[in-house]
Amino acid sequence: MDTWPLAEFLISAGPSVWPGHKIHGHAHMIKDGTEVPSFLCRQVDWLALGVKEIKGRAHDSYTRKANSSYIVVARRAVRILNINSFTMNKTLFSLLLISSMGWALAPALMAQDKLDSLLPVRSFCIDAPRPVGLDSFVNFIERELAPRKVNTLLVQIDYHYQFSSHPELTDSFALSRSDVKKMVAACRKNSIRIIPQINMLGHQSWANRTGKLLQVYPDFDETPWVKIPEKYEWPNADNLYCKSYCPLHPGLHPVLFDLIGELCDVFESTAFHAGMDEVFYIGDPRCPRCAGRDPAELFAGEVRILHDFLARSGRELWIWGDRLLDGRTTGLGEWEASYNNTYRAIDLIPKDVVICDWHYERADKTAVYFAMKGFRVLTCPWRQSSIAIQQVADMVSYRNQSTPEMKSRFLGLMETTWSRTDMFLRGFYSVPNAATPENTSWNCFRAMFQAIDQLR
Repeated sequence: MDTWPLAEFLISAGPSVWPGHKIHGHAHMIKDGTEVPSFLCRQVDWLALGVKEIKGRAHDSYTRKANSSYIVVARRAVRILNINSFTMNKTLFSLLLISSMGWALAPALMAQDKLDSLLPVRSFCIDAPRPVGLDSFVNFIERELAPRKVNTLLVQIDYHYQFSSHPELTDSFALSRSDVKKMVAACRKNSIRIIPQINMLGHQSWANRTGKLLQVYPDFDETPWVKIPEKYEWPNADNLYCKSYCPLHPGLHPVLFDLIGELCDVFESTAFHAGMDEVFYIGDPRCPRCAGRDPAELFAGEVRILHDFLARSGRELWIWGDRLLDGRTTGLGEWEASYNNTYRAIDLIPKDVVICDWHYERADKTAVYFAMKGFRVLTCPWRQSSIAIQQVADMVSYRNQSTPEMKSRFLGLMETTWSRTDMFLRGFYSVPNAATPENTSWNCFRAMFQAIDQLR
C-alpha cells in the first residue's frame, strides 16, 4: 500500500469537525481526541492506521472496539482515541486534502454513506480474464465497476494461475503473478475488495473435459469409473453433471491448502470463494472412503475443513448456497437446491461462512432462510434484468424491515456472468440491434447497478 508518514501531513481541527469547519493541510497532527466526520470513518480502515478504539459523543451511548479490519461506525462524528505511530494511506489523504478546499465533496460522500447503509456489499462475479485481455479487464474495473460503486469483485480463477506451489496444476491461459497484481492495484485504487475462487468439491469437470485437478491427480476422483464422454449430453445414464473430488482422500487437502494459500496471498485477499455448488456426486456407495456416509456430513465436513484453514490466516470462506436448500420441499429443483440430502448441512457448518444465494429465473426469498439460520447472505442474479431489479428491492426491504440482528446478515447483491471475460466485455460494449437478446448478463449488470444507483 502506498503510504506517507503521518508526520508529513498536518491537520487543523477545532473542537469538532462538522460541515462549516475546514480541515487544512498545515496546522496540527491528528492526536488522541481529534474528532472526524462519520463519512470519513466509513471510508478508512482505522485499525490499519493504528486506531485502537472509537467512541461516539456522550449522547451516542456506545463504545465500539476496533477489532476487525473494517469498521462501520456511527452516523455522528466520532472521537478517535489511542492512536499509535502510524502511516496514512492515500485514500484518507485525498479525502482530507479535498476537505481543505471546503466541504464540496460532503454531499457525494453522504450519498455513499447512505448506499453503504442500504447495501453494504455490491459485488460483481466474473471468470478470470485471459492474459491477452487483462488490460481490457483492468480498464473495465476503472471505467465501469468503480463508477457504479461496486465494492467487491469475485474472480473465478480455478487453475488459470501460474502456481509456484504446484506448477503441475497450472491450466491454459494462466495469469502470472504480475497479471494478478495489476487487478489487485486497480481494485485497491477504487476501494474494491477482490476475492479469488477455486471450485471445491464439485465442478471438477465440464461437459467433455476433466478439470485440471483430476487430470493431474486422478486418485482424487470420487467416481473414477464414470468416464467423460466424447460428446456430452444431459440427461445421461451416469447422472454426470460435473465430477467431484473425494473429500476423504488423505492426499487431497495438503494440495488444496497450498493452492488456496498461494492464491489468497497473491490476491492480498481477506476471503476465498470455494464454489461448492451443484455437487451431484457425493458419498457414492462405490467410493471406498465415502460409502455409507451421510452426504450432509460429508458436505459439512468439507466446508469446516476449508473454513478452519482460512480462519487460521484471518480469512473468510464464501460459498454458493444451493446445496444447503431442500430442492424437493421448496420446489427449487436439483440445480438451485439439493436432491441428494446435502441440505441438512446448513445446521452443521460455521455461521461465519458467507452464503451466495443464487436464483436466476425467479426472485426467490431464500436469503431470509439463510439469515434466520444465522448466516450472512448475498442474493445473486444472472441475466434477467427484471429479476435483478426485484432482488435489489427485496434486499433493501429485508434490511429495512428486520431486527438489528437479522439486518446485519443481509449483505447485499452479487451480479454473476457465467461466460468468458472477453465474451462478456464484447457483449457489454457492443451496439445492440434487433437480433441482440434481451436477457444477457451485461444487460442485467447494467440494470441491477442502475437500480442500486437510484437508491442514493
